[in-house]
Amino acid sequence: MADTPLRPRWDRWLAKRIPAAQRVRLDQRRIFIVPSRVGAAFGVSLLLMLLAGINYQNSLAYGLTFLLASVGIVAILHTYRNLAGLVLKAGGGGAVFVGEQARFKVLLESSGRAHQAIAIGWPPAELQSLDVPALGLGECELSQPALRRGWLRPGRLKVESRFPLGILVAWSWVDLDQALLVYPRPLPGDLPLAAGRGDDGEESGSHQLGQGADDYQGLKTYQPGDSKQRLHWKAYSRGHGLLVKEFAALSGRDLHLDLDALEGDLESRLSLLCHWVLQFCNEGQAFALHLPGVQLGPDSGETHREACLRALALYANEQRPGNRP
Repeated sequence: MADTPLRPRWDRWLAKRIPAAQRVRLDQRRIFIVPSRVGAAFGVSLLLMLLAGINYQNSLAYGLTFLLASVGIVAILHTYRNLAGLVLKAGGGGAVFVGEQARFKVLLESSGRAHQAIAIGWPPAELQSLDVPALGLGECELSQPALRRGWLRPGRLKVESRFPLGILVAWSWVDLDQALLVYPRPLPGDLPLAAGRGDDGEESGSHQLGQGADDYQGLKTYQPGDSKQRLHWKAYSRGHGLLVKEFAALSGRDLHLDLDALEGDLESRLSLLCHWVLQFCNEGQAFALHLPGVQLGPDSGETHREACLRALALYANEQRPGNRP
């Protein structure tokens, strides 16, 4: 339904009749069925045939009209049964950056009969079609553009079936209560000198950013969270196990990424910090992130990376997974 004055009422009615859930089973309360355009033309044709039969008192015209009308009535049951009993489950999705396509997995499960030619998606985009075998499982991946940082909720998706004749369409609007996190778009740029501070808080303009700022110390056993960029593949190929190159940061040269130290609008500053968080994490460089009310690190590794990206995505953004956009 397009944005109209009736849209809020429609949304409230749908929320009451088909509440959001990560698992939804389609039944008579959740399935609607109406004639398609082909079905409307089919109905008009039947009416014209009936009028012709009445006008000419032709028994063959009567018989053909009633036969086709019976087929249309039977098609109502088959179209409804093709959607009834179908179970939809949220399959989740990984975090993305602004400007990328957010991908959500949807699982379709048959609790009995097979479901054929099921179309699913978010209009006005083209719906994806798939078959679900009897007592089987189908999977599809739907995408939406990530336009803003924060939590992305795709909203209700449309599930429909025109099987078997295409003259009727059975459909439902289902909210699988899915959400994924959208990080700021990484924006390359220079950091101010204040990004590298010593323990005494003074600026260190001579501090070198990146992996070259560390001293090589040797190899150590790989631990979960260590940078995969520093894996020593030659040692692994010789059968010595997974080892990583160990570096020691120069004393008093921890990197501090501070939002207030940057110039420009908020989104540009967050995008610049996002770029440097990714850069330092790829290089295995320890750093700290400072946002008003948030302080992370100094630390390194995948866990620190995810915590920083999450803080950047949600900074000054009150939207949460359970909230409606």
